[in-house]
Amino acid sequence: MALAVVLSTLARADEPKIVYQAPVVGAGIFSDQLAMMDQEREEYALNLANYAANHLVAQKASAESLERTRRLLALSLHLSPRNRKAVVMNFQLGKGILPQKVEGDYSSEVLARLLLTRGQLLVKQAAEEDQLLGRCFIEIAAEMDPRNEDAVYAAELLRLDQKKVDWQSITDVKASAPEWSKSEQEKQKGKKP
Repeated sequence: MALAVVLSTLARADEPKIVYQAPVVGAGIFSDQLAMMDQEREEYALNLANYAANHLVAQKASAESLERTRRLLALSLHLSPRNRKAVVMNFQLGKGILPQKVEGDYSSEVLARLLLTRGQLLVKQAAEEDQLLGRCFIEIAAEMDPRNEDAVYAAELLRLDQKKVDWQSITDVKASAPEWSKSEQEKQKGKKP
């Protein structure tokens, strides 16, 4: 019994101390008008959360990996507020619990290519929220796989065009709704029941 307690204590001593500030997502920044079906939003949210968990474990919860995880979980929760993996991982990190490595559907290189392709399609849409998500996907793809020249080039063009993502607007959402959400609310007010 005493040996089990000592071994448990030693195992916990090897784990890095996690200082994690959970993102503030609020009601979410993406409306139902986002150019993605619910199932697609759920799948991207899950794969982003899985990648975040694996990256965090591989980097031994370094400050940089914790910040990247915070951004990825915030985006996951904006895409799918009830995504099980993102919700659980966000809670556990807030309690200082390092997630376990998980088997994801895609390697980071494949996921980066998928994010780049989907991001490029979203950026071409007329709606501001679609363009924002597209820019997020492109930046994440370049971070995930810096050897993917297409992703890096697309992300650098966004930076040069001053369209780089303001991640704080995603990780620390203010109480007010985004403009496209406000316009939808105004439309709903004008409708009669």
